[in-house]
Amino acid sequence: MTVYLDTNILIRHFTQDPPEMGRRATAFLAESETLFLPDLILAETVYVLQSVYQVPRPQVAALSRALIGSRNIATDDPALLIRAVDVYEHHRLSVADAYLVALAESDPGSAVASFDKGIGKVGTARRIEPVP
Repeated sequence: MTVYLDTNILIRHFTQDPPEMGRRATAFLAESETLFLPDLILAETVYVLQSVYQVPRPQVAALSRALIGSRNIATDDPALLIRAVDVYEHHRLSVADAYLVALAESDPGSAVASFDKGIGKVGTARRIEPVP
């Protein structure tokens, strides 16, 4: 049976807020055999940690990397997620835009269609936008 992680388990684990749920989430993560981390759930977790809990970007990135690298966490493409976290940490992009950059980097000849000029500033992915 595949067990998919939800954002609330991760937030409770990382923040220990509220403490009782935090303890339960941490124990669940430690004791579970294999848990699947969907890309969308990682993105939402990053967003909540940064915007709701005001966790600094470098700490959010470190927590994300540790989660992705956990022995019992499975993802579709861990290297893609790690790259997205790296872009997120080092550039002033949202986690969604960082993920798009990582996707474009992994697909030679591709581009990201966006009005966000920050995507192009990363320098590793081509950005295009609709013409006026």
